[in-house]
Amino acid sequence: MNSTVTCELHVRLIVSAESSLPVPVSLRYDTADPYAVHAAFHTGAEETVDWVFARESLAEGLHRPTGIGDVQIWPSRSHGLDVVCIALNSEEGEALLHAPVKALESFLQRTDAAVPPGTEHGHLNFDQELSRFLAES
Repeated sequence: MNSTVTCELHVRLIVSAESSLPVPVSLRYDTADPYAVHAAFHTGAEETVDWVFARESLAEGLHRPTGIGDVQIWPSRSHGLDVVCIALNSEEGEALLHAPVKALESFLQRTDAAVPPGTEHGHLNFDQELSRFLAES
């Protein structure tokens, strides 16, 4: 049986050394896709920018730098608060986000309760995944 873990939080889009903007984010973890965390960044009234992160990378990024290429994550401090920095790069541009550590830790703990790390393979439906992959090709 599949279940979903969700979280609503605000990250800060870093505009400059002195300026940032709040961005609401919806995080979703589905046990049917146990390696991934889906993030919907609410950038406008009806607009979202969607990204998919490896759950393991988000968890590792709480403690040490991780990631290469399009997504890089590392722990830091901003204005006296513990944050997780998330750098995103795409053809459309780049973004540096600061996420609150406590909210991200709480969300990841709930995903760990749903699917303990290291047991993800037991939650995959290979026939369904193969069909989905072939349909996208």
